Amino acid sequence: MKTASTIARFLAGVIFLVFGLNGFLHFIPLPPPGGVAGQFMVALYVSHYLTLIFAVQVVGAVLLLVNRFVPLALAILAPVIVNILSFHALTAPNGLPMALFVAVLRAVNFIYARRAFSGLFQSRLQPRA
Repeated sequence: MKTASTIARFLAGVIFLVFGLNGFLHFIPLPPPGGVAGQFMVALYVSHYLTLIFAVQVVGAVLLLVNRFVPLALAILAPVIVNILSFHALTAPNGLPMALFVAVLRAVNFIYARRAFSGLFQSRLQPRA
């Protein structure tokens, strides 16, 4: 499991680093999506919201790649992955396979680091003595 987690961590880190940096440097030309997906992307671009998303992707990717604060990286990338999955499932299904692949990579890493998240899954808060 450790090897699978290491590979998944590295792949997720590379994917988020490449696409996060592409948001700033535009070295991979991506055609703008059409229809509602294109309108949504224009709204995100005009509002500069994408800048925040790309920055979060780069920070999370660097943390994954240097193997430091991996639970923090998984936590900050989780909402990004949910939004990517939602975007592709609802408006641009052609990117859904890659989004699902990234979600699987995150799941593998989450399973390996689940002990760090154990406090989130308590049904009641235990008071300290």
